[in-house]
Amino acid sequence: MTVTVKSNDELMVPRAVQRKAGIKVGQRVEFKVSGGIISIIPDVPSADDEFTPAQRRVIDARLAEARKGPYYGPFETVDEAIKFLRREIKGRKAAKRKAP
Repeated sequence: MTVTVKSNDELMVPRAVQRKAGIKVGQRVEFKVSGGIISIIPDVPSADDEFTPAQRRVIDARLAEARKGPYYGPFETVDEAIKFLRREIKGRKAAKRKAP
């Protein structure tokens, strides 16, 4: 999209461009100029900004639990990993057949 600057005042970003860039009303943006090129970078909120402290505690606790495992590997070769996966599938199928 091309626009014409009509005065010495501020340059406006057309709504269609804002929409395509995901820029919302009230959102902060950063302007960078390099070699005559102006880049407009939306300030994307971090995960810490998106969640309440209580929500963040729940997320952190669940991530800590996930880090505990179960972990499998690392495997020395692809064949070793495939062999492990086949044993897992076989064991799970057998357990499933035994379940009522």
